[in-house]
Amino acid sequence: MVKKIWLPATLLMLLLCSCVTYQPPPPNLYIENLPAAEVSSLSLDERLIAEDAWRNIKQGNADKAIKQITKLDQDNPFYYTGLGYAYYVLNDITRAENYFKAASTAYPELALAHLGLGQIYQETGRDDMALTEYREVLKHDPNHPWARARYETIQQRKMQEAMENGRSSFSTGDNEAAKTSFLRALYYTPQSNEAHRALAEIYTSEGLYESAIVHFKAAVTNEPENKELLAAYADTLYQSGDNSRSMEVYEQLIVMDPGNETAQQRIEVLKNRLGIFELPSQYHAIPSTESVTKEQMSALIGVKFKDILEKPDLRPPIIIDISTSWASRYILDIASLGLLDVYPNHTFQPQKIITRAEMAETLHRLIRRLEQQGYRFIQQIPPERIQIEDDSSDNFYYRPIVMMISYDLMTMQGGRKFNPDQPASGTDAMQHLDLILTLIQ
Repeated sequence: MVKKIWLPATLLMLLLCSCVTYQPPPPNLYIENLPAAEVSSLSLDERLIAEDAWRNIKQGNADKAIKQITKLDQDNPFYYTGLGYAYYVLNDITRAENYFKAASTAYPELALAHLGLGQIYQETGRDDMALTEYREVLKHDPNHPWARARYETIQQRKMQEAMENGRSSFSTGDNEAAKTSFLRALYYTPQSNEAHRALAEIYTSEGLYESAIVHFKAAVTNEPENKELLAAYADTLYQSGDNSRSMEVYEQLIVMDPGNETAQQRIEVLKNRLGIFELPSQYHAIPSTESVTKEQMSALIGVKFKDILEKPDLRPPIIIDISTSWASRYILDIASLGLLDVYPNHTFQPQKIITRAEMAETLHRLIRRLEQQGYRFIQQIPPERIQIEDDSSDNFYYRPIVMMISYDLMTMQGGRKFNPDQPASGTDAMQHLDLILTLIQ
């Protein structure tokens, strides 16, 4: 009688045990292998425990895995992460999330923790938070195939939703809601030209030209050959009153579209505004000049700072040698401001080449003039720490040179040498002036 009931009873007990210990992982749960770098840092016992626990997690033996993981110290990189995946397998989402958060806090570069947390966020409808976790993985491994695919899928879906909301709001005249949606689209896909273009047009219609310009510039950078986009960018710069930049963009447009009459007309208007309508060739040849002259420097300052420098109160000085100079109008203004010298014999010597030392002096005078008008400049290097091998403190140009290095507007060449007697090039002159413009705008 005993023999008759032994076999069925044993089979029943084995069946019950197997039902209690096995919980299949969620069908979409991605469980990556343990990273070799972290595993190699463990002791042999820790490694065996972690690998065995991970094997059980993947096989669905979550309860068994938990017992194994709790044998590890809490500062083990796989303690919180392993518990997170184990409870995820058991469908205890809240506990799994808390363990993944603890793991990502303790080990922010551990991809396993971010992958687990990202999957929980995605499963519970928190897509933005999931993107953040997948982005952390891609930050350290840009080619991670699983994280990249998930990230791009969510990113594309959220971007499309934001664009649809933006178009809908714009069509009903709700510009504020449209801007919010289009900006959100750019959060997901910064390269979206449709979003940049839509925002630029809305800001332009509201007269917020600076904001419009930011988005037009981004769109043009993404599509430099788009003539329609370049024209819209140039028009917005023109409307904003940024004459120099609008002229540059219109000239780019003319190269691409020589028959664009609107652009040609605007260029002529801008030349008159900038005072360069009769001398474009001489002015535009300055960047290719190996040695910049005083008349060229006068023109550069006059054009670039036309709307910034205040007109001098004093009568212009008498200058007897600039009547044939193409830059005579600029020379008068710049000399009146004291930025470039007129000699005691009333000559300006417009063709005189400017050395690096003289460039430093001119820039120093320009900065002091701008400071008088309320602009501020911050020294990047304390002057007392600057040592120059080829100039001495008793030299007339020593202080301007030191100040220009201090402001990081000019640099030394070949160690601690400034080469003060070396001619300054046209490109150097333009770069120095453009940098000053950047600092005050």
